[in-house]
Amino acid sequence: MADRVFVGNLPHDTTEEIVKAHIAAFSPVLSVKIARDAKGRSRCFAFVDVESSDAALTGANGSMLGGRPLKISKAWEQPGRFQPSGDRDRERGGRRSYRDRDR
Repeated sequence: MADRVFVGNLPHDTTEEIVKAHIAAFSPVLSVKIARDAKGRSRCFAFVDVESSDAALTGANGSMLGGRPLKISKAWEQPGRFQPSGDRDRERGGRRSYRDRDR
């Protein structure tokens, strides 16, 4: 069964292929997904599906990629995504005001 790991502190110009090649030296990689913002720029972290998260954690954590030390940890599943307060406020018909603090 595949394990998912969080890979942080990636350089901005890193591609999925570079991350896959780097992590594959420690554990076989099944997939890589780099988080991107609305403009398509890297947010400097990725989620990687590997066969053995323990091997990836011990081997790749702290290793250098593009002059930066990678920070790797086990990813956890979120049961449900939270809804940002902006969406909730729009449903109520506008912005939150100082009077809404106590509600």
